[in-house]
Amino acid sequence: MTKQFFIYGRVQGVGFRYFTWKEAKKLGIKGSVRNRADGSVEVIAQGSEEQLEVFEQWLKLGPRTAKVERVMIYIHKEISAEDFSVIHG
Repeated sequence: MTKQFFIYGRVQGVGFRYFTWKEAKKLGIKGSVRNRADGSVEVIAQGSEEQLEVFEQWLKLGPRTAKVERVMIYIHKEISAEDFSVIHG
């Protein structure tokens, strides 16, 4: 299963991508995380339903350096990622 998350709030410049990468690795989730021009963060995550449920709950809280205001969630087409990566730029 693959989902796309858009996270809004104070989520850039606070280590959100790094901590998301760390949590994804811990849970065995594959995909990517990147900052968006509008100040949000986009995550594409692939894993089991259970893994994604735990990850979703974490994304709704984020690291303590962030202030998550809302998370939009969409089903995403399957991806062929071998790992979880931070996309820079």
